[in-house]
Amino acid sequence: MGEATKEHCAYCFDVLLAQLSKPSTPSGVPPASFDNKSKEYPLFVTWQKRGPRTSSEDAGGEERLRGCIGNFSPMRLDSGLREYALASALNDTRFRPIALSEVPMLSCAVSLLTDFEEAADYMDWEVGVHGVWIEFYIPGRGGLRKRTATFLPEIAREQGWSKAETIAQLLRKGGYDGPITTDDEVRRSIKLTRYRSQKARLSYDEYAVLRKQSDSV
Repeated sequence: MGEATKEHCAYCFDVLLAQLSKPSTPSGVPPASFDNKSKEYPLFVTWQKRGPRTSSEDAGGEERLRGCIGNFSPMRLDSGLREYALASALNDTRFRPIALSEVPMLSCAVSLLTDFEEAADYMDWEVGVHGVWIEFYIPGRGGLRKRTATFLPEIAREQGWSKAETIAQLLRKGGYDGPITTDDEVRRSIKLTRYRSQKARLSYDEYAVLRKQSDSV
């Protein structure tokens, strides 16, 4: 089973800072230094931003999402983290690209996805244990169109959603804007894959300390 570590998150900070500081020199991205860089996993990178501090003792306000993108196809950790650290920070269409001035207020989370299983039905999973990836069909020109959507394992628990509420939110995320009932055709068309994840998280302050320690060795 894959184990996400703070070093994975630190590498995402390395990549993002290299890009934002010197965007014209992609060769300036430092090499990955963690041990399992050649292993392959499906993965997601998530950036969150805390509110501004009001004093030196203030930890800052509530965090909000600034980007989250990943891939369900196994990738080498070094190249996968490098790609999705930037994609989630700069190319998540729900948000404007992260700016260099925001980096000190960021935290990074890396999720390595494991234990994929096809569920018996769309309710065959546990809140707080499984991530869920759904495939479903909606009417469109020329027939039915396939849509997909996913939530990582922590999302339903953090939002306080039941399984039924989570599925409804996934349908909306996947582009379905029609009525949602417990026995509608769209729900019956859902193919659900459940999975688990190993997650690590690192704030910018922790990153700065980690890199200062590394430089002093």
